[in-house]
Amino acid sequence: MPLDFLPTATLLRLQQRASLLAELRRVFTDAGFWECETPILSRDVVVDTNLDPFVTSDSDGTSFFLQTSPEAGMKRLLAAGATAIFQVSRVMRKGERGRKHNPEFTMVEWYRVGDSHLDQMRFVEQLVRAIYLCAAKLDLTLESNAAHWQKPFEILSYDDAFERYVGQRVLALTSRELREFAERRHLAIPLGMKDDDRDDWLNLLLAELVEPHLGFERPQFVCDYPASQAALAKLREGSNPPVAERFELYDRGIELCNGYHELTDPEEFAARTTQERARREVTGVRDLPGATRMAQAMKSGLPPCCGVALGFDRLAMLALGCASIDDVIAFPRERA
Repeated sequence: MPLDFLPTATLLRLQQRASLLAELRRVFTDAGFWECETPILSRDVVVDTNLDPFVTSDSDGTSFFLQTSPEAGMKRLLAAGATAIFQVSRVMRKGERGRKHNPEFTMVEWYRVGDSHLDQMRFVEQLVRAIYLCAAKLDLTLESNAAHWQKPFEILSYDDAFERYVGQRVLALTSRELREFAERRHLAIPLGMKDDDRDDWLNLLLAELVEPHLGFERPQFVCDYPASQAALAKLREGSNPPVAERFELYDRGIELCNGYHELTDPEEFAARTTQERARREVTGVRDLPGATRMAQAMKSGLPPCCGVALGFDRLAMLALGCASIDDVIAFPRERA
């Protein structure tokens, strides 16, 4: 019988993880950020069709959500006058478990006023390289990986990534054309895929044909996502096809972070929240009330800024040469 009171990670790995967190905090402090804390338990919840939060109730029956991201609280701080903040937060998402997932995980999220997504791609590169260098100093066997992360990180647009790895640009294709393309590639099409859900087809093609190639020669940013996948990012004026000013960083086929040139228009925020709630209704998942206090903050004036969310467990896993996030966290779901 396994001794399931024990951590899945060795004590040495957990000590190394602590050193990486200390280095991460140093990089942020040196860059002029200050560390903040916002509630993990909140009545606000940012609505995302793809994220299902845990919910609980107080003794008076008031519902509270365990946060899937500290975004709502941090944007309230930005509206109050903060200009460069970061947070190392425990976040929770239902139904996420695997080599790269655990329902409870550590997210590093940060915002800086005045930055674009291009500015933050440069900072992300600086931060990730510092973590990898720290790991190599902790474990000399990892020095052989330095040739990988010391190279300048590459930036590819979403369409360019498809053209390079699949031979087909996709942003101008219709849902029907995307389905036909998936069928020509003999992809296994999940049950319930709707012919007219263009984003589902794009996500299928990205996951099956592009992501497995990303970040193997060196880490790669993918930017300029479809406008329909903007979430809370700004749309680029005059782009054709329309694109969102957001990016993701991939290393060895694994997504590490997601960054937005943040949407600041409160009316557009309300419209996108309504759209997400409608999508949740169609898919049959629980309706969410939204982030009312964040909406108030945006109405009061959210300054132009860029925000980034990074999965620290995944970063530590790659930096320390591990095969699973279970190797760098103490007690995953099965031992929690």
